[in-house]
Amino acid sequence: MSIYIGNLSYEVTQEDLSQVFAEYGTVKRVQLPTDRETGRMRGFAFVEMETESEEESAIEALDGAEWMGRDLKVNKARPREERRPSGGNSWGGNNRGGSRRY
Repeated sequence: MSIYIGNLSYEVTQEDLSQVFAEYGTVKRVQLPTDRETGRMRGFAFVEMETESEEESAIEALDGAEWMGRDLKVNKARPREERRPSGGNSWGGNNRGGSRRY
C-alpha cells in the first residue's frame, strides 16, 4: 500500500518528501509523477513506507499540515483504475447503424 500526498508545491523533490516522511518510519519509495509533455511536476506524489502502522502515523500527522506554503492532503492511495484503451470509435452513439452526421 502507499500514501497519496496532494496539493504539493511544484518545487518539492523526492529528497524533501523522504526527509519529511522519514520522521514517521522507513521510506521505501517516493514517486513524483510529472506531466509527459512539459516534464513539470503534477502537484501530487506517492510514498511507500515499511509498515502499515508507519503509514497510518504519517497520514494522521501530515494530513492538513502546512508545508512549503500549502495545506497537504494526505491519505491512503486508492488502487489505480485500469484505463480503457484509446482509439476506435470515439464518436459516441450506439453504433446501431442509421444516419450519422459528421
